[in-house]
Amino acid sequence: MLILISTNSYGIEPVFKVQEHSVTDALAPDKLPLSFYTFDPDEYWAEPRDSYWMGFSNFILRQERIQSPKVQSLGNWADRTLSGEAHNLPNNESYLRVGFATESEYGDPAQFEPEVRFRLDIPTTKRKLRLVIESESDELIPLEERQRYRQLTEPDRTDTQTTGALRYLSQIGDAINLSNDFGVRLRLPPDAFWRATAEKRWKADADWAMRAQQRFYFYHQDGWGARTWLSASRDVGNGWRFWSSSELEWVHRDSQFVAAQIFSTGKRINNRSTLTPRIGVLGESKPGWRTTSAFADLTWRYRLHSDWLFAEIIPALTFPREESFKDQGSVLFRIEMFFSGSIDRDF
Repeated sequence: MLILISTNSYGIEPVFKVQEHSVTDALAPDKLPLSFYTFDPDEYWAEPRDSYWMGFSNFILRQERIQSPKVQSLGNWADRTLSGEAHNLPNNESYLRVGFATESEYGDPAQFEPEVRFRLDIPTTKRKLRLVIESESDELIPLEERQRYRQLTEPDRTDTQTTGALRYLSQIGDAINLSNDFGVRLRLPPDAFWRATAEKRWKADADWAMRAQQRFYFYHQDGWGARTWLSASRDVGNGWRFWSSSELEWVHRDSQFVAAQIFSTGKRINNRSTLTPRIGVLGESKPGWRTTSAFADLTWRYRLHSDWLFAEIIPALTFPREESFKDQGSVLFRIEMFFSGSIDRDF
């Protein structure tokens, strides 16, 4: 066993890591978890510096240590209360995501906007039944907005209201996962809904990985709709991975189809950052099939601390039909904090 104790020149509090490996394995960079690296190796034994920024940043870091257990404990408490069991059940995906973003467009100054997203996902003892409370429903967000979600700040997004639902999980055969949700949008008056989602993942061959999803849904006030989504990905060498994503959606209130085709690549530049360039084309079926907009963006995502504090810079170009496909440029900067016990992250 090796206990590593380190500090740095930026005033970050000491980091304690315990590795159950030999001394050689523990010191090997590729053997350490990505979240271990919070500063450069040559700063391990540097004297800490004190400043207003260091005091503020340390306050933020302490909040993750304080708030993350609270968020996870809330899910565990609700899990035990509803299931009637004394132990915690696996796969609790509750989280709280807090941050702020600022976007600058041609001729417009940057505006700082707060962002808050959450999910309370509670499995029961039957394992197939969950209570899911979340801050938004993606099927009520327009297709173009979903595809450009990370490019937008809060005022530009559709408010779908918080929803609560009971989710029943099942399988079709050995490969297709099926879920049925019965719930309401938590507003006055409440809006009851049902949605069913079937999903499958498989390998087309030695190189291509495939994923397909089909969703049907009905909202009492908005009517019904359907979405079909297909993705294919493969490694293309030198650490890059390629994705092709196709989506077709029926919008009941407009009596038309909308569609999107997105191509993207991604690469982990180092243990802190990833780079993801994308291009996309969106279209609609009325008055005839036509392109409604095209876009290109580049997301540079940087892990500021551990595996919960991130920053993003996203320069983007959009070519909307209503502006005669004239380019609309923007640059977005975002900082996000994740308070969670288990969440699917890039790092």
